[in-house]
Amino acid sequence: MPIPPSVARFNRVVTNRVTSRFADRLPGFGILHHVGRASGREYATPINIFPDGDDYVIALTYGANTDWVKNVLAADGCEVVTRGKRVRLANPRIEDDPERRWAPRFASPFIRLLFGAANITQLMRLTRVG
Repeated sequence: MPIPPSVARFNRVVTNRVTSRFADRLPGFGILHHVGRASGREYATPINIFPDGDDYVIALTYGANTDWVKNVLAADGCEVVTRGKRVRLANPRIEDDPERRWAPRFASPFIRLLFGAANITQLMRLTRVG
């Protein structure tokens, strides 16, 4: 079960504004750039993102039913800025991984503990383009 909607609302209004200032530079974080599927408006959303071979894995802390997830799926991709680099990603797919095997070695114990406590098992896997 992902993080409750009330926490998501608070994070959208408060936490995202704070983390947006540094999320594009720190390991394990990024800013996802996507376009609204109905509005056509451009959005920038702070996320937890980790490289995994040629793929990137985004933790779905609020589940797969969020607007940004729907936007990325509808557009068949997005761009993300992580560790100071802009990366084009495509072929989004939703996966369920209760053991969080995708977590990088340096972050595995922390990620498994934190996301395990919140029971976050869903992720979006995307492939780097170019």
